[in-house]
Amino acid sequence: MNKLADINKEFAKWYQDVLELSEFVDQSPVRGCFVLRPYSYSLWENIQKVLDEKIKETGTKNAYFPIFIPESFLKKEKKHVEGFSPELAVVTHAGGKKLEEPLVVRPTSETIIYSMFAKWIKSWRDLPLKINQWANVVRWEMRTRPFLRTIEFLWQEGHTAHSSKEEAIKFAEKILNLYKNFVQDYLAIPVIAGLKSESEMFAGADKTYTIEGLMHDGKALQMCTSHVLAHSFSKSFDIKYQDKNGKLESPYCTSWGATTRLIGAIIMSHGDQRGLVMPPKIAPIQVIIIPIFKDENDKTKVLDQSKKIKKILELKNIRVDIDEDDQSTPGSKFFKWELKGVPIRIEIGPKDIEKKQIVLVNRIEEDKNLKKSFVKIDKVDFEVENLLEKIQKSLFFNAKKRLENNLYKVQFIEDFGARLEKNNGFYQTGWCGSSECEKKLKDYKGTIRCLLQSKENDSCFFCKKSSKTDVLVAKAY
Repeated sequence: MNKLADINKEFAKWYQDVLELSEFVDQSPVRGCFVLRPYSYSLWENIQKVLDEKIKETGTKNAYFPIFIPESFLKKEKKHVEGFSPELAVVTHAGGKKLEEPLVVRPTSETIIYSMFAKWIKSWRDLPLKINQWANVVRWEMRTRPFLRTIEFLWQEGHTAHSSKEEAIKFAEKILNLYKNFVQDYLAIPVIAGLKSESEMFAGADKTYTIEGLMHDGKALQMCTSHVLAHSFSKSFDIKYQDKNGKLESPYCTSWGATTRLIGAIIMSHGDQRGLVMPPKIAPIQVIIIPIFKDENDKTKVLDQSKKIKKILELKNIRVDIDEDDQSTPGSKFFKWELKGVPIRIEIGPKDIEKKQIVLVNRIEEDKNLKKSFVKIDKVDFEVENLLEKIQKSLFFNAKKRLENNLYKVQFIEDFGARLEKNNGFYQTGWCGSSECEKKLKDYKGTIRCLLQSKENDSCFFCKKSSKTDVLVAKAY
């Protein structure tokens, strides 16, 4: 059996090992592009299904926009093109000849979508307009890592237009709450929400809201963002509508997105030395049944009972599978499914059938005495449902405890700078709002992850002048 790198000493190597050995992803022939194998893609489908339903509850409708964008469109919003120009992939030739105008492969869709909004929005009756799309985007990253920074990745991106700035801000905050609740309730990852500093904002945004999670190694991961674009794009693309008084106005816009980076967050937040750990609510497989037998007579009897149990669980909408591979030993199957992070394993053999019981194994429990339990077959659905709920809550509790244990309240850079550089974690401190003070954090490999709502510091961490806000500082992916 292949062994994973030590998660506490070689986290980056562990991450690569677990992705490869669990058959999660594979490297494509193109640098920085990865193949999502069926197991990881089914996880994305589960995330997509829940998020899509929640997004639609806000009155947002799905659409699809082209992957190719005229280069001139990106130049219409100055900050936008400056922010994305180093990462753009540009098509200059097609159909055997040079194009009259180069086409940019979609890095994000504000420009193409707001060019359409300009056609669709003519009256106050057309507002608010709320559109979402599930798509792929391309950003030419120099240093790539699966799910965290890749040249091509999958996401949803929402775009809305409103009659007032207040309404746009309210909707952007509503979406951020939607993301926060989803990540905490379904992915079992606690997050801290706040505003990005001006230097960290989305290119072309007036405000950028973010949720930040703390990974196993103590680094921060930006999970989802929601932006108030105000008039930056609506005026660039000449979106005009007639208000109730007959006056021509430009709408206030928002954009917001969640990506396959959420999969990376699940891996880095919950994984352990045995491999992946899937939160039950979005796990591709919630229960794996391992039939154990020695001869053909036992095999038939055990497989028949395994299929009956599978049907019982499926009636409760539990995602369950049977490992019928008769070329592998039970031990190697246990290793395989623990590596894949399936929350519950059911073991069943001839003696269990005689006793009308099964063995229930909890993936996240380390103590062998607590890990296994014997359950009567007629109570298997009840016991499995309870255990899935328990595992979901335990994962969130453990992750929250880690965040709380690695959240440090500090004052001045001379006191915490060296500590930040050496030890990962979240550092809460005060900030005057100056970009010069913000830049000093880079000397210690840190950045401002977000501005916090709570304020406990009166002085800036660097210049010691009056603090405008508390900020969350960390090293980040």
